[in-house]
Amino acid sequence: MNNYEAEFSNRVRAFRKRHMGRGPRRIKTTFCKNWAICEMEGNLSPVEKFISGHSEGKQLRSARTEMVKDMYKKNHPVEMEELLGAKFLELFVDIDIEKDFGMSIFVFDENLEEKLMKK
Repeated sequence: MNNYEAEFSNRVRAFRKRHMGRGPRRIKTTFCKNWAICEMEGNLSPVEKFISGHSEGKQLRSARTEMVKDMYKKNHPVEMEELLGAKFLELFVDIDIEKDFGMSIFVFDENLEEKLMKK
């Protein structure tokens, strides 16, 4: 299953780079039931880091979180579905701006753990 987790991480990075201009520096994916849980480090651009250091930048977390979720709604992650052979349903996102550490939980319509253990 590690090969699928590594490839899923690569596809998430490529997807974000294509739609946001860059992807996280490090992604570690873990499959749990019908979830693909991605731990992400190095998410923020230099400009976002600069903005977050000012009092006006405190809204960066909520703005960024909503923008990422909206990006996946507008640009269906077909390449992730193709890898897993499952339909993408929903995305949960959060980020700690100070630590530049984020989590994304991709919800699919099948139990990925069981499905990929058989392969």
